[in-house]
Amino acid sequence: MSSLDRRAFLAGLLATPVLAACSGGGDDEAAATTAPPTTAATTTTAPPPVQPLTGLPHQGDPALLARPALVVKIDNADGEGRARPQAGLNQADIVYEERVEGSVTRLAAVFHSQDVDPVGPIRSFRSTDLHIVANLNRPLLAWSGANPTFAAMARNGPLIDVGFDAATDAYRRERSRRAPHNLMASTLALRAHTPEGSTPPAPLFSYRDVGVAPVGGRPVSDVRINYGGGGGAAPVNYRLDAATGTWLRFQRDTPHVDEAGVQVQVENVVIMHVDYTSTGVVDSGGNPVPEAQLIGEGLLWVLTGGVLVEGRWSRPSEEALATLTDAAGAAIALAPGRTWVALPEEGGATVVA
Repeated sequence: MSSLDRRAFLAGLLATPVLAACSGGGDDEAAATTAPPTTAATTTTAPPPVQPLTGLPHQGDPALLARPALVVKIDNADGEGRARPQAGLNQADIVYEERVEGSVTRLAAVFHSQDVDPVGPIRSFRSTDLHIVANLNRPLLAWSGANPTFAAMARNGPLIDVGFDAATDAYRRERSRRAPHNLMASTLALRAHTPEGSTPPAPLFSYRDVGVAPVGGRPVSDVRINYGGGGGAAPVNYRLDAATGTWLRFQRDTPHVDEAGVQVQVENVVIMHVDYTSTGVVDSGGNPVPEAQLIGEGLLWVLTGGVLVEGRWSRPSEEALATLTDAAGAAIALAPGRTWVALPEEGGATVVA
């Protein structure tokens, strides 16, 4: 055999086991040469908790969600050197506007998701405020001054009293303002008086998912609210900011700005048409002090997502949440964000455009 033939023969012998291993067919061989199937690892990320009074995701300290709501009575007397511009309105989750005497309104600002310093000017408690705080799960209430009847309600109501007499160290006078429109505080100073065992509020409203349009309703761009004529009247307009679908607040036809110069702008305006009855009490000027009736039902307008949804509000008891339903009886869901609640008498709200 030639040397060339021997090299070919040896090459064939060396190649034979390799071919057998590649082409042979037992289970053992298959197991040794086939990579096992792999399963991609999956992870599930829990959505962030939701703030109860705005419906927005809570991104900060989870412990803040467990604290109680804080309601601050804020002056809204209009005119030179009086309440405006207020401090803290743009940090409140919900603000209620109620008539307190004649055509004058006052604000009950509900804080939970944010803190602010200063907040005010802080003014007196009225009996309507009991209806507002009753379904907030014993909130803190900051107030200053009241006649003996209303003061007793504040001190014995379903709330935690952090008024001026109970938490004096949390308050201060702002010298650049004129009394009595100059009593200020900070939400953290007021919260320093929170007792052990205090609990957070339940959601007051239901909310749509972000980007979901409201059901029903008609496009509007300007709604006007009157709380009466005569001295102290300060008509309010909510005008649509078409770029954001939110509502800009005007008072006496001027932008309602806070102390920082920022106009009040909210995602929702809930207009609950209510009856006002006499409390039998008169103010220092001899004017009857009314009380908004928030137990029962009435006409409802909701400004949200660039439209006006009409329907009914209903609240069967002091502790119950108000239900908001459209003309078909379906629940009205708000846009996640901040809300102002207006409490005019029926006929007090009109569509301007």
